[in-house]
Amino acid sequence: MAAGELVVGASYGLEAASTRVRVLEWLRLLDLDAEVLDYLGAANARPGTLLRRPLAVLAAERRLSALRRRPDWGRLLISRSLGPFTRGRLEADLLRRADWGVYDFDDALYADRRGGVHRFFGEGAGWSTAVGGADLVIAGNEVLAEEALRHNPHVEVIPSCVHPGDYPDKSDYTVGAAPRLLWLGSPSTEPYLAEVAAGLLAVHRRTGARLTVISAGERSLGELDVMVDRVAWDGTRSNAMLAEADCGIMPLPDTPFSRGKCAYKLLQYGAAGLPAVATPIGVNARVLDQLGGLAATGPDEWADALVALLEESEQQRRDRGLQARRAVAEHYSYAAWEPAFRRALRLPELPAPAAGGAVHPASGTGSLDPA
Repeated sequence: MAAGELVVGASYGLEAASTRVRVLEWLRLLDLDAEVLDYLGAANARPGTLLRRPLAVLAAERRLSALRRRPDWGRLLISRSLGPFTRGRLEADLLRRADWGVYDFDDALYADRRGGVHRFFGEGAGWSTAVGGADLVIAGNEVLAEEALRHNPHVEVIPSCVHPGDYPDKSDYTVGAAPRLLWLGSPSTEPYLAEVAAGLLAVHRRTGARLTVISAGERSLGELDVMVDRVAWDGTRSNAMLAEADCGIMPLPDTPFSRGKCAYKLLQYGAAGLPAVATPIGVNARVLDQLGGLAATGPDEWADALVALLEESEQQRRDRGLQARRAVAEHYSYAAWEPAFRRALRLPELPAPAAGGAVHPASGTGSLDPA
């Protein structure tokens, strides 16, 4: 291995939002030449996924075993874990042996309180061990950073970023006869919709609103089925649907795990110029304020906030959308955080702009907010 070569390790592949957003998109946008080590290349490493692919799991475990015998490591970036059975030990060992070892995470893995096999396997089981072995820990927000500091004194915050150019700019802010609400997520977070089901159903009864659920899930959403239209996530096509909706929603329960969320749904809505209503849990509260969204906690507040937003004038909703898009570009875009990411990975710095030339977007400093 050439000195200083960048190696990236992760449990998941391109289909997993966390790996894509936190690592692979950085490699693409910065045109970085890196060796990527993933476990199965799948969207997850849940027990069901592993049981369906026993031969692939065996091959992946052999590859991980071979990593222990690899003599030289340059710069190593590990996203969450290298596999479901490592308990953080392999990650910590390789991070310590690397010339520069960086551990990145964007979920409250330390708050996984599931029982059964999850107590012994998975990312939460070895999170603190992996964190302790890194030269630098990158956390997706300050809530996660505070917990990581209990195990490693070298922690920086780089939020989960979006590229605004990947989202069509919403131009029509008129609300039709059947307002269109939208939720974007995964099967594992679909139960969060139940937190605000009563409020959503009240809006449906009062306004005829429908809810588009963009997810790989297929299960019934119970009483919400009367107003839900399911759409499978499909990259660019799904991004375009954000600009066609009237309001994005991000409900969250108040739990240690959800308080560590990185508000990524809100950033996606904002990149498209879509006004949003969300639960002000964790960093959601700050992001909502920056993006001009509305906060709601109980079912009644959710119903009132959604109806209020839908009944605003077209110009008021447009102003919210424009504020959101500007805030995402300034505070949460890859361009805004590129300098911080380069420093964290010890990549070559960008050349300073020539006098009178274009100025790079607001740069991150590795602190809680680039601005």
